Amino acid sequence: MLADDHPFVVVGEASSVRSLLAELAIKLCDVLVTDFAMSEPGLDAHNGLRLIRKIRQEWPGIGIVVLTSVSNVAILRSILNAGAMGLINKAEPIELVSTAVRHACVGRRYVSASFVSALAEAGAEIDLSSDEPRLSPREEEVVRLFAKGRSITEIARELERDVCTSASRNVTPRTSWV
Repeated sequence: MLADDHPFVVVGEASSVRSLLAELAIKLCDVLVTDFAMSEPGLDAHNGLRLIRKIRQEWPGIGIVVLTSVSNVAILRSILNAGAMGLINKAEPIELVSTAVRHACVGRRYVSASFVSALAEAGAEIDLSSDEPRLSPREEEVVRLFAKGRSITEIARELERDVCTSASRNVTPRTSWV
């Protein structure tokens, strides 16, 4: 389980692609933390790219953070190109998940150091710039309420949203979201 001093709240969990998509259809969330190799009976093991693309298509406002042990640079690049905002090597400290989630919450990309090195060695260009992303109408509303002195908890309650997300790491690949 991920512990952090930030108000991350898990609003759902899924152990299959089908259950994840069904839950996302009825629960709003800001960030999705998923295993790249989530299994699904009857589907091949590399359905992670299709899942990322499907989520990006159906729910473009959700930040996607992917956990993986894949080391193939072409696949890592494909994960990022498909729309993942975070890419974490499972061999690195679990605390990096909260870092990636915080980045995804504000529309910034986060890639763990080992993947940055592997991608750089292969000559792959990845955009980790801190250029100011454009704010969505909801983000503008959050900033407006924050400027009025409201707390994060008050803002989340008023907008009927959770503040961010968290993940738990289990033996089987799982996905958590808010």
